[in-house]
Amino acid sequence: MPPRLIATDLDGTLLRSDGTISARTIAALAQVEKAGSTLVMVTGRPPRWMRPIAQLLDHRGLAICANGAVLYDLHTEQIVRSHLISAELIAEVVAALHEVEPDFRFAVEYGTGFVFESSFNLGSWDAESLGGRAVDRETLVGLSGTKLLALHPHVGPDTLMAQAVGILGDAVTVTHSSSSGLLEISAPGVTKASALAELCTDLGVTAQEVVAFGDMPNDLPMLLWAGRSYGMANAHPHVLATVTDHAAANNDDGVAQALETLFV
Repeated sequence: MPPRLIATDLDGTLLRSDGTISARTIAALAQVEKAGSTLVMVTGRPPRWMRPIAQLLDHRGLAICANGAVLYDLHTEQIVRSHLISAELIAEVVAALHEVEPDFRFAVEYGTGFVFESSFNLGSWDAESLGGRAVDRETLVGLSGTKLLALHPHVGPDTLMAQAVGILGDAVTVTHSSSSGLLEISAPGVTKASALAELCTDLGVTAQEVVAFGDMPNDLPMLLWAGRSYGMANAHPHVLATVTDHAAANNDDGVAQALETLFV
């Protein structure tokens, strides 16, 4: 029997490095649905970044966004449910991290938009034209959000993550998914795995019936939870040391290659 559910990360996994999806991969995803299995995109991306993906996939399927904080329907481009990090907790985390590393700059994702400090700059993805606005810190910590972003201009993500976990403990969930010094912080217990488990409970699917694909540390909870897990050849070393199987790199259509063997 083929897997009942396929869960795949997007950037660095399903998508090529230029952000495109190959015809081969689209055909493999269609085969998953043709077999009656469920296809779920599980990503650190916020919902505001999902419209191009929904269009490429002809608005099929579901997406778990913001590292598990949001369940998003690609058919309707609507949020189904959210798990927010409270304004009070955001304020506490910002204060704790800033006390140790004053160079941290912060942003907060909401369901459909985001706010950021004027010194927070990741490039074109976070331009104000995409719905964001610059605010002062008091405003930044004033509302609950789906994800708190902490950017450091000089320190790498693995070092920052270890430092942040040492400071914050399990008060929040800290992870990262890029080579820059950017931490992604969610409400306690909120991960890609928690959201996927919640969805699978709704669908009557067990962990052993799930195959997951990923490449970065924010994928690790999902990869550990799924009955079978693939790390891309381009994946973070911690991912490659954890998964049950290895796939070809994202630029070589690694997900499609694996799916072609799983759905024959």
